[in-house]
Amino acid sequence: MQESVQGRILIKDVPVEERPRERMIRFGKEHLSNAELIALLLRTGKAGESVMHLAQRVLAKTGGLKGLTSASWQELVEIPGIGPAKAVQLLAGVELGRRISRSLPEERDAIRSPHDAAQYVMDELRYQRQELFICLFLDTKYKVIDKKCIFKGSLNVSVVHPREVFHEAIRRSSAAVICVHNHPSGDPTPSREDIEVTERLVEAGRILGIDMIDHLIIGDQTYYSMKEKGLIPES
Repeated sequence: MQESVQGRILIKDVPVEERPRERMIRFGKEHLSNAELIALLLRTGKAGESVMHLAQRVLAKTGGLKGLTSASWQELVEIPGIGPAKAVQLLAGVELGRRISRSLPEERDAIRSPHDAAQYVMDELRYQRQELFICLFLDTKYKVIDKKCIFKGSLNVSVVHPREVFHEAIRRSSAAVICVHNHPSGDPTPSREDIEVTERLVEAGRILGIDMIDHLIIGDQTYYSMKEKGLIPES
């Protein structure tokens, strides 16, 4: 295998049948491995190491895709072969993927099920390292008017107060609210505090005439719906 400029190994130096670009064109993007997609972003390896090997090391060092999505620039540049420019390329690819994923649910007509709501925020929340409490504000047809993070940190009844949630709902003339928060552990099972917060929000919404239609807890590719489990009564 020949070396290119400054000792770096380019994708073009990899045998044709192993090149990610050619494999994507021939077989389609869905047939590429995670390492191959990362190799396309990196473009070059380092002296004595192909770009594919470097991509595989990035995945190993960050703990796979889940770790890569939450890796910082500082963490990436500590990986041998990943300089400032490559770290920026990787972070840009991850962020673009996040934004595309978040934009897709907005094309739906309305949030019609807990699954719809979970998919709306799943990719934003599933890899977060701290708890985020997000509200989806809906109109009378359950279309999303707006989304806002109300609180960051461990959930309890003293910090997530109904007035913050419903102040924002009233400002947007919302007919209904869906509350969502994540469990960084990946397990969406509700705690006692989660249930207590939900009960207070449901009661406040009933008084104000704004439906609190669900409270979702997001785990790693899974979710828990208070509505589905009967913890939120039918309105």
